[in-house]
Amino acid sequence: MTLLVEHLSQILIVLGLLALIVEVAVLGFATFVLFFLGLSLVLSGLMMSVGLLDATLMNALWVNALLTAALAGVLWQPLKRMQAKTQSTEVNSDFADITFTLSEDLNEQSQLTHAYSGITWQLKSETPIAKGTTVKVVKKSVGVLWVAALERQD
Repeated sequence: MTLLVEHLSQILIVLGLLALIVEVAVLGFATFVLFFLGLSLVLSGLMMSVGLLDATLMNALWVNALLTAALAGVLWQPLKRMQAKTQSTEVNSDFADITFTLSEDLNEQSQLTHAYSGITWQLKSETPIAKGTTVKVVKKSVGVLWVAALERQD
């Protein structure tokens, strides 16, 4: 027990760093509870090693409880906003390089489909395209291939 009290500040810092590592590396910053606890453990360990706090178990308990609550109150909303920001990027793959000739006219009302890779895809286009036109897949979504007419190179 005396070994614990003698090295309490170092133990708190190590436990705090472990909690931060688990939160970021293992949980992927999904929950903030370990983040707040880890920060409070590191801060209280630093305060004890500098001499701002007496290195007792009761001080460690109370300071960590108060610091965890204060950090949660202050940082919860900014971290939640940061976590809510997402970027959606279109992935371009060889799948989008498919070209074929339309067997029917394609417009907003048509229910034209195209079989590719064992799946029957619904075809859609932003502009009407006439039958017999060679088209290229420009975008894909679930069950839908978005196509555009290929420019002729004469």
